[in-house]
Amino acid sequence: MGRKASVGLIKKKRIWHIDKFICGRRVCKSTRCTELVSAERFLAKLIVEMEHAVIYGVRIKRTFKDASDKYLIFKAHKKSIEDDRSIIKNLLPWIGSISIDQIYMEVLGPWLASRVKDKVKTNTINHGLKVVRQILNCAVEWRDEYGLSWLEIAPKITLRPVKDTAKPYPINWQEQDDLLAQLAPHLQDILLFSVNTGCRDQEVCQLRWEWEIPIDDINSSVFWIPEEFTKNGEDKIVVLNSEAKSVIERCRGKNATHVFSYRGKPITRIMSSGWKRARKAAGLSHVKVHDLRHTFGRRLRSADVSIEDREDLLGHKSTRMTTHYSAVELDNLIAATEKLCGKEGKKPSLLILRRRHLEG
Repeated sequence: MGRKASVGLIKKKRIWHIDKFICGRRVCKSTRCTELVSAERFLAKLIVEMEHAVIYGVRIKRTFKDASDKYLIFKAHKKSIEDDRSIIKNLLPWIGSISIDQIYMEVLGPWLASRVKDKVKTNTINHGLKVVRQILNCAVEWRDEYGLSWLEIAPKITLRPVKDTAKPYPINWQEQDDLLAQLAPHLQDILLFSVNTGCRDQEVCQLRWEWEIPIDDINSSVFWIPEEFTKNGEDKIVVLNSEAKSVIERCRGKNATHVFSYRGKPITRIMSSGWKRARKAAGLSHVKVHDLRHTFGRRLRSADVSIEDREDLLGHKSTRMTTHYSAVELDNLIAATEKLCGKEGKKPSLLILRRRHLEG
C-alpha cells in the first residue's frame, strides 16, 4: 500500500490534481503529474509562489511559452495571427522554457544565428523579433489574480537593419504577356485580375462570391471586401473593368465560396511553386506578387486617372467616404480602370490564345 498523499492532492484518472486553500484562496488545478512525488513538488512550488505573490508582492515566474499561449488567445482577432503562430512555433524550441523576465537580445542570439544560417530574409527575422516584442509588451499590461503584472519592464528588442530593399517593379505590357505565357490558367486569371484591380495578395485569395454586389444601373457588379480582410482595416470596394469581369466569369461556378480556386479548393497564396517557375521561365525572377498592385497604380497614373480616384481604386485610407458610392461614381471609377484594358492595336491576349490552343 502506497503512502498517503499530501492534503489537497487528489488522483483523477492517473493524474494528480490540486484542490486546496492556499493563502485564503481555493486552488483547483491539474499538476499534470502521474507520480505522487512529482505532484507534491509541484504543489510545494505553487504554495511558495502564491505566498510570495500575496504576502511579498513577488511576481510568479512565467515562461515565454506561457506568455505566447496567452498572447495567441488575447490577439485572436488579429488578421495576421496565423503568421504570428507560425513564428512562435519556431521560437519555442529556443526560448519557450525561459522566464519572460530573462528574455533580452543576448538570449535571442542563438535563435537569430540559426535564422541567419538558414538564410532567412531579414524582414522575416524582424517579424519574429516584433512578435517577441509584442508578447513582452503585452506581459507588462497583463495582470494576474493577485493584481501583479506578468512582467515589470519589457526589454528593448532591436530589429536588424534591412539592406538593399527591393524597389517596386511595375511590369510592362510585354513582360505581362511573357509571364502570362508561362503561367497555369488559374494563375493567369489571378495575374490579370490583380493588374486590373490592384488587389493585394490576400484580398485576391480571400475574395468570396458572397461579397459580390450587382449594380443594375450600370449593368455590372462590384466586390465589397469587409474591413477584417483588408490591410488598413477599412472596407474596400473593388470595381471591375471588362478584363476583370472576364476573369470573374471564367471563375464563376468553380468553387462555392471563393472566387479563385485550384482543383476545387480555395487558393491560399499566390506565391506558389507554379508562380516561381513561371517567373523564372519568363526571365522575371525579381517580380513579386505585390508588384502587380504597383503595376495597376502605375498604369492608372499613366492613363491620367486623378489621384483621388487612384486612392479609391487602390483602397488607400482617405478622409472621403470611400465605400459609399452612387451608381454614377462607380461608373466613373469603372471607366478609369477601363483605360487599362490594353493598348491601341494590341494583339489578342496570350491568355485567350493559350486557351484556344488548349481547347483546339
